Amino acid sequence: MTQSETSKPASGRRAQTAGSEAQQHLLRAAAELFYNEGVRAVGVDAVVERAGVNKMSLYRQFSSKDDLVVAYLEQSDERFFTRFDESLAKYPGEPKKQLLQYIDDLSRRASKDNYRGCPFVNVSAEFPDPSHPARVCVLNNKTKLMQRLGELCAAAGARDPAQLANGLALLIEGIYASSQTYGAGCGPIQVAPLVARQLIELACSNAPVK
Repeated sequence: MTQSETSKPASGRRAQTAGSEAQQHLLRAAAELFYNEGVRAVGVDAVVERAGVNKMSLYRQFSSKDDLVVAYLEQSDERFFTRFDESLAKYPGEPKKQLLQYIDDLSRRASKDNYRGCPFVNVSAEFPDPSHPARVCVLNNKTKLMQRLGELCAAAGARDPAQLANGLALLIEGIYASSQTYGAGCGPIQVAPLVARQLIELACSNAPVK
């Protein structure tokens, strides 16, 4: 085997590593800018500058800005359900408490000064066309959330799991909206866990959730 032959795999690995690092830098920059300033307000030049790479690196990783937006939303989806599962893990096997814990954790997060609401809600407001790839990502996230809520509501013994899941979903969306219209730590967000408790107790039984 010649020296040139042995060097090719190493060179390929370096290029792959460099590409992977550039992709992570770009996604991190896009996530910060898109979430805080909005997708349409942020151009690819701003993402490139924040990421510390050149524009050619961006287009090697993402074929278009829409492609970058989709990657941002897919990453946001993973983070969303990681947080969701972290809340549930605090009360394994206790679906009523899991539902309450998720609402409580969301209310706490939505009370922070740097909270900018739900990235999926924000993106849906910017892209009115439901067939746009970004809106498809939004629909996928919300559909999965409704499925998870429905499963938990059924496990909690709700007489009508779908109805309770819809009620909790409405409450969740209200937390997102209130964080931006009323501000961090506002009254509607603070009362959300109490409303969730009332909904769950009414839907499941007259016994309080302890």
